[in-house]
Amino acid sequence: MSISTLSSLSRPETIAKTVAQALLDGFNRHYRLFREASQRAKHLFDQKNWIELQKIAVERIAFYDQRVQESVKHLVERFNADVLDDDIWQQIKLEYIVLLTDHKQPELAESFFNSVFCQILHRSYYNNDFIFVRPGVSTEHIDSDPPAYRCYYPLRDGLRFVIRQIYADLQFTKPLTHLRRDVRRILRMWRNHLSFPLILEANHQIQILSSVFYRNTSAYLIGRLINGGNQHPFVIALMHDEEGGIAVDTVLLTAEQLSVFVNSSRAYFFVDMEVPSAFVEFLHSMLPQKPKAELYSILGLHKQGKTLFYRDFLHHLKYSSDDFIIAPGIRGLVMAVFTLPSYPYVFKVIKDVISPPKQINREQVKAKYLLVKQHDRVGRMADTMEYSNVAFPKHRFTLELLDELRRLAASQIEETEDTLIVKHLYIERRMVPLNIYMDKANDEQIAHAITEFGDALKDLAAVNIFAGDLLFKNFGVTRFGRVVFYDYDEIDYITNCHFRKIPPPRFEEDELSAEPWYSVDPNDIFPEEFEYFLLTDPQVKKYFLAKHKDLLEATWWQSIQEEIKGGRVVDVFPYPQSQRFSVIFEKGLPVYKREGREQAFRGLASHERALSAGRKRPLGRFSFDSD
Repeated sequence: MSISTLSSLSRPETIAKTVAQALLDGFNRHYRLFREASQRAKHLFDQKNWIELQKIAVERIAFYDQRVQESVKHLVERFNADVLDDDIWQQIKLEYIVLLTDHKQPELAESFFNSVFCQILHRSYYNNDFIFVRPGVSTEHIDSDPPAYRCYYPLRDGLRFVIRQIYADLQFTKPLTHLRRDVRRILRMWRNHLSFPLILEANHQIQILSSVFYRNTSAYLIGRLINGGNQHPFVIALMHDEEGGIAVDTVLLTAEQLSVFVNSSRAYFFVDMEVPSAFVEFLHSMLPQKPKAELYSILGLHKQGKTLFYRDFLHHLKYSSDDFIIAPGIRGLVMAVFTLPSYPYVFKVIKDVISPPKQINREQVKAKYLLVKQHDRVGRMADTMEYSNVAFPKHRFTLELLDELRRLAASQIEETEDTLIVKHLYIERRMVPLNIYMDKANDEQIAHAITEFGDALKDLAAVNIFAGDLLFKNFGVTRFGRVVFYDYDEIDYITNCHFRKIPPPRFEEDELSAEPWYSVDPNDIFPEEFEYFLLTDPQVKKYFLAKHKDLLEATWWQSIQEEIKGGRVVDVFPYPQSQRFSVIFEKGLPVYKREGREQAFRGLASHERALSAGRKRPLGRFSFDSD
C-alpha cells in the first residue's frame, strides 16, 4: 500500500492511528515472546535442563533487535513509513501515547518506539524532536494480575503457615525436601542479622515478589521484611537436591551480599513480569544505590537499561561542569578510552589501526564484546552498553583527549562547531585497574587482590571462558574488592584453546635461544609462562603460588576442558562457598550468642502455639526462632 493510496483513502489522523497501532503490535509481540522465555525458564529449572536454559538465555538477548527489524520492515513495506512527513510522525507519537494509557509496560513500549523510528528515518537521538526523550506515560501504581508482590502476616497466621504459603504461591512442581530444617536455618541466619531486641510492630509483614528469579542452576525468592519504619531485604537461594526435591542453599541479608547478587557483571535473570516497573521499584527499594538502568538490565531488559542510562547521563551532563579526559592507566592497543571524572563510567572507542602484536580487526572486536554480552559473566566480566551516534558537548573535552580521538579513531567521530559525535562506542562502569590498585595497596590488600585475580580466572574457566590477555591492567577492582575482567579483544572459549606444557630443551643451547625450540600454533597456550610476565614481583608471586599455583599447570586447564566437553554445567554462585548452608551447618545448627541476647528471639514460637490454641497474644518481643 503506497502513501498516495493511504492519503487518498484516509485522513492523516487515521494514518497516524493505524501506524501507531502497528508499531505497538510489534512491541506487544516482543514482550509476549520475552515473557514466554521466562516461563520456559521455570519449566527448564523444574526439569534441570541447564543446557537448554543457557541456550534460551543467549537467544533472548537478540529478541529485541529482531522485533525492531520486523517492525521496521512492516511499517516501511505497508505504510511507506520512511517517507511520512514530520507532521504525521508527531501525530503518530501522540496516538501512541493514547494507546499506552492503560498499558502494562509503557516505558518499554516507548523505548521500542524510539528504536523503530530512528531506524526508519535514519536519525539519531540527539537531533530528533519526535521520540520519547523523556517518559510520556507514568509507570507508578500500574495494576498487575497477580500483584507484583504478595504480603504475608506472621503475627496473624503463624510463621510456619506463612512460609508454607509463600512456597505454595510460587508454584514449584517439587517440594522443599527438608522444610523444617531449611526454615530453622533461615531463621537462625535472621536471628544473627537483626538488631536486638526486635519489637514487632502492628504493620509487621513479609513481602515477596510474585515471580521467582531464575539464573543458571538456581532459583531465587526475593522479598523484604517490614517492621514499623524499618525494611530488611533478603534473597533466598533455592537449588535441586540429591533427593529429587528443592533445598534452600543460603539466604542473603546484607547490603553487600544483595549488591553482589544484583550485579550487571552476571548473567541476566529470567523473571516473568507483567509490570516490570513494579519489579524495578521493589528492587530499588532494597538497593537504593543501584541505578534503575542497571536493574532493568539485570532483569533482561537491557534496551530499557540503555535508555535510562542515557537519560541519566544527559541529566548529569547538564548539572556538571568537569571535562572528559583520557582514562587513567596504561593505554591499550585496541581501544581509546576516556571518562568523565564526576561520572562512574568509561567510554571505549575501537581504534582505526590496531597495533601489533594484536592481530584483530574492528569486526572481530565487536564479535568478542557480543560474546561477553551473550555469555554468563559469573560476576567476573563487566557488562557493556553498546551505543551508536552518541553526541557529546565538544567544549567538555580536553584538548589532549580531542587530539587522541582524532589521531586514533578519526573514522569513528564527526565534529561540528559545538558537538562531537561518536559513531560507535562501549560504556562500562569504571573500576580501579588492578595494576594501579596494587601499586597503592598494603600487604593485606595485595594478598586479597591476588587471591581474587586467581579466583576470577577460575570462575571464568568454569563457564568455558579464557581471558586471553592476563595482564593486571586488563582487570579492575570493584568497590567491594572483587576483581573483574574488562578487556575482551583476546577472549576465547576454553574449548578453543590448546593448553600445552613447554617441551624440555633438546640441547643446552635451546634454553639460551631467543626463539622457541618447539612449534607454536595460534591457539597454543603455555600456562607455565604466566609466571614470567605476571609474577615478576616477589610479593605477588608468593601470594599467587600460595593460592593458585595450579593455574600455572597445563594439566589443570586440560581437566577443565574435559569437564566442559563432557557436558558439565557449573553454576558460579553469587555468594562465596563459605556462605552456603551446606558449609555453615555442616556440623549442625550453630548457636549465635550475643551478650544478654540469647533469648531475644523466642516469642514467635510461643505466639504460634497460642494461635493453634485459639488464643490471642498482644504485640511484643517476638522471635524468629523455631524448633
